[in-house]
Parts: sequence; structure tokens; C-alpha cells
Amino acid sequence: MCQLLGMNCNIPTDIVFSFTGFSTRGGLTDEHKDGWGIAFFEGSGVRLFVDHQPAVSSPVADLIKRYPIKSKNVIAHIRKATQGEVMLENCHPFVRECWGRYWVFAHNGDLKNFAPALNGSFLPVGTTDSELAFCYLLQQMRGRFGETLPAMSELAEFMRNITAEIAAFGTFNMMLSNGEALFAHCSTKLHYIVRQHPFPVANLSDEQVTVDFSTVTTPNDKVAVIVTEPLTNNEIWTQFAPRQLMVFVDGDVVTFDACTEAP
Repeated sequence: MCQLLGMNCNIPTDIVFSFTGFSTRGGLTDEHKDGWGIAFFEGSGVRLFVDHQPAVSSPVADLIKRYPIKSKNVIAHIRKATQGEVMLENCHPFVRECWGRYWVFAHNGDLKNFAPALNGSFLPVGTTDSELAFCYLLQQMRGRFGETLPAMSELAEFMRNITAEIAAFGTFNMMLSNGEALFAHCSTKLHYIVRQHPFPVANLSDEQVTVDFSTVTTPNDKVAVIVTEPLTNNEIWTQFAPRQLMVFVDGDVVTFDACTEAP
């Protein structure tokens, strides 16, 4: 299956270190060679880079590793195709507008017999079950809350319910962000770490790269990294429970009663 990478911070931060290890799994240290993508929030805008080539050999991925784009919310994806051909329109993340802001989504898994009725508010461009699930999620979200973005606690409860509904059709590891928060749902496997003062020296598992984060941060920085498999071999990562939804805001795990509990 595919792999996911997300970052949520309290100040704009670059993802070069994490993406360097992550992209290596796109055809070198792992088999996810059917395309890749990454999206960065910058203010109200989103920078989106996708490529149907393997991340390990993509010149666009090489650019990302060399260009330290700073963002408070980032979602990346490397693909091993289960549904949909290997083509650009099937590469994650997917981006749509709702309530005057962008929403970015990526999915790892396989949804069987998932064929929700769409009313035309949001329609897929490609042929993946992932983009279909994203369009359905947004459609239901807009139908539930109407014309106004709800409070974060209400949105988190909705996400908990809709992810459980979609996950009934198969594996639904996903990340979703609107630039304010990052929502992550685990069906089978996700891990996270929150880096904060005192910052560690971290060693990538997939590359011979080490970074002393204390030299590139301030004591007030807080960075949450969420990924399918841990990226470093000398840090303690926390594994999600199956069917768990977690919400990250400004580098913190935010708890809304049942949101972080497995149903």
C-alpha cells in the first residue's frame, strides 16, 4: 500500500529532513513507486507538487529536498497503486475548496465496493477510491454544516464519524488539513512524534542523514510529524491505535473527548 507523511507546526517549518527519508521509500528502500505528491500551506494558499514518476528518481522530488519551503501544515504521499492507473490525476494529495479555504487530503489503503452517491458539489478527476472518498467526505461535511465553517470541536466529531463510516469499506489511513489543523485517521498503521525543546539529534532510517534540531529551532518551536512508518531510528514514535482519529493544531495533539479514542 501507499505511505503518508504529515507535518503540523506552531511556526512555519521546512520538511526537508523528513521528506528526504520519506521519498527514498518511493522506489529505493521500499516499493512505493507509482507516483508521489506533497502539498504545503502558505497563508491562504497551497503549493502542490505531484508526479507519476517514482519519488526516488523524480526531478520534482529532488527540488523539494533542496528547496526548504516553510509551512505550518504539510501532507505528502508516496503511492503503490491498488485502484486507478499510474497517471498524474491519480497522484495524492488532492486539493479542493470549501468555505473559502483549501482542503488537502491523502489516503493509504484500499476501499472495496465503495460507491457513494455524489450530488455534484465535489467530483473526482481521477479514478482512485481515495479521491472518491475525499469528495464524499467534503460533500457530507458541507451538507452537515451548511455555509459556515464549524467550531473545531464540532468538526473533529464529524471527522471521527465520517472516517469510521468510510473505513467500514476497507483500509482508511488518511490525512486531511485545512491549513489550521491536521486530521489523521488510522485503520492499520500510523505513527507520530512531537519535537520540542530540548530538541534532539535525529538519524534517518532510510538515509545516512543526521540533523541536530537544536541548531535550527528556537525553544518555542513545536513540530508534530505523522507518518506511516517511523522515519528515524533514534527517537521514540507513538503508534496510533486502530480506528483512532487524532487532531494536530500548532504542533500539539488536541483532544476533543472521544476524538482520540478508538471506538
